[in-house]
Amino acid sequence: MKRPIMVLSFALSFFPVAKVSAEQSQIEVYKTNSCGCCVAWMNHLDENGFETTGHNMFGGSLVRFKLDNGVPQRMVSCHTGLIDGYVIEGHVPAADISRLLEERPEAVGLAVPKMPLGSPGMDQGSRRDAYDVFLINKDGSTEVFASYPGN
Repeated sequence: MKRPIMVLSFALSFFPVAKVSAEQSQIEVYKTNSCGCCVAWMNHLDENGFETTGHNMFGGSLVRFKLDNGVPQRMVSCHTGLIDGYVIEGHVPAADISRLLEERPEAVGLAVPKMPLGSPGMDQGSRRDAYDVFLINKDGSTEVFASYPGN
């Protein structure tokens, strides 16, 4: 019985837990047809072990979808993802999604409001805006989950 545990421990030392959970996670992404940054964000997730599937929606329907899924209006961005019972709004880095899935807080999900330059999918050369990733609590309140500096 101890041998499989040792093998598992050895195997996990080569594969970070966050990466393992990302590789097993499919994310459904709801976006408009003409949004290139949404596709770039999906590529970022794919490159980091997630499996993305895109769904095109008309603008008004997409906004209603966001609000119906618990995204406060002040947290809205251009695309919305659904993964393992969580909502991912905007250009949230893959590492933060992996952390969310690992920690499993009682929350609606994560959001990066607006579209900050330098966030995944919003790469514009070397320029980076400072931005926060917010945890959306079930009561609609938010708190900073991660922060990224600008330059």
